[in-house]
Amino acid sequence: QVELVESGGGSVQSGGSLRLSCAASGDTHSRYSMGWFRQAPGKNREGVAAIDGDGTPSIADSVKGRFTISQDKAKNTLYLDMNRLLPEDTAMYYCAAGRVEWWQLLVPSKFDTWGQGTQVTVSS
Repeated sequence: QVELVESGGGSVQSGGSLRLSCAASGDTHSRYSMGWFRQAPGKNREGVAAIDGDGTPSIADSVKGRFTISQDKAKNTLYLDMNRLLPEDTAMYYCAAGRVEWWQLLVPSKFDTWGQGTQVTVSS
């Protein structure tokens, strides 16, 4: 079992940047896939970016070219660098882990461990 704690959310103006971090503890030696998901009020949770146990990333088209996912395995930390933020990026962002195949990395229901979330608000 792995536990996840997100940090780094906040409020920025359109065009700004933020870096989200997800610190993992517990069973961090297993080859989990990990990812970032977001949920805006009244909308379904959606995949933003994820990376499988072999390091293969998957990025949603809506953020491709603006967001980058990375991980520091020595620190058991997953990152999401968000640049050129837009008001439509406003949402609660969640980190998740699970044994997920690469072709399902952006499917929220395939992940079984979730963090508490961190709010990102982008004003125009």
